[in-house]
Amino acid sequence: MTFIIGGARSGKSAHAEKLVTACPAPWSYIATAQAYDDEMRDRITLHRSRRDEGWTTIDAPLDLAGAIGALPDNQAVLIDCLTLWLTNHMLAEHDIEAECRTLADVLSRPRGPWFVVSNDVGQGIVPDNALARRFRDAAGRLNQQVAAVADTVLLMVAGLPLKVK
Repeated sequence: MTFIIGGARSGKSAHAEKLVTACPAPWSYIATAQAYDDEMRDRITLHRSRRDEGWTTIDAPLDLAGAIGALPDNQAVLIDCLTLWLTNHMLAEHDIEAECRTLADVLSRPRGPWFVVSNDVGQGIVPDNALARRFRDAAGRLNQQVAAVADTVLLMVAGLPLKVK
């Protein structure tokens, strides 16, 4: 499993797509985004426009572990992204620690080449409200859990991958 992390617009998704398409098709794309507004609809459209007919898209805004568990063995998979998935659970007021533990456990047993994307939100300023601070802290803990079970960790900086693990 390869974990690809970086800041906003660092090139995480595009690089992950490049890595996945270096594997034999077909490829699965597990999307965690939900289109709550026009901006998010535009982002989703942009991501979809980069994927051709070799891709199957699976929407999993909440049941990411279930979607991963249903994948066929030996298929290249792109999971994009963990911070949107985390946001969905926080807004639904789910047990974040339990959800993250379950996900990290599933990710620790890849059945093929899996590529997981997440945002690093801990390098910015301290958020000015409690919800944003809770999100930053939960995202940091989730990213640490996933990095610990990943075979490879790449940090994306200005479109360039830096191997961390």
